[in-house]
Amino acid sequence: MTQSRSVIASENAPRAVGPYSQAIRTCNLIFTAGQIPIDPTAGRIVATTIEEQTRQVLRNLQAVLEAGSSGLDDVVKVTVFMTDLGAFAAMNAVYAEFFKADPPARSAVQVAALPLGAMIEMECVAIVR
Repeated sequence: MTQSRSVIASENAPRAVGPYSQAIRTCNLIFTAGQIPIDPTAGRIVATTIEEQTRQVLRNLQAVLEAGSSGLDDVVKVTVFMTDLGAFAAMNAVYAEFFKADPPARSAVQVAALPLGAMIEMECVAIVR
């Protein structure tokens, strides 16, 4: 049985900053690359607080998912990478704004550093509508 695999790219999310795709679709699932809080218009991180950075990351994920005929309501798993889990409550409050009902499964881990000095990065798996 041959599985299909296609690259998903959105102009409304930051371009990949390395040899990877914004997301890959296979069968009825989308696997996103990690998104950091790069503002796609500015081409750099402009947010300075964990709340602002979390919002930008989730907007970036949303844009990538929408380019693949999916959306945040279709997310089944999120992995959150933070440089300071002491900011978890603030991140979680913003996260709850985007996932109001029946939130996806989630893991959160603290890491030593993230690309471009970001405080947060998220990746997800979603179902294609």
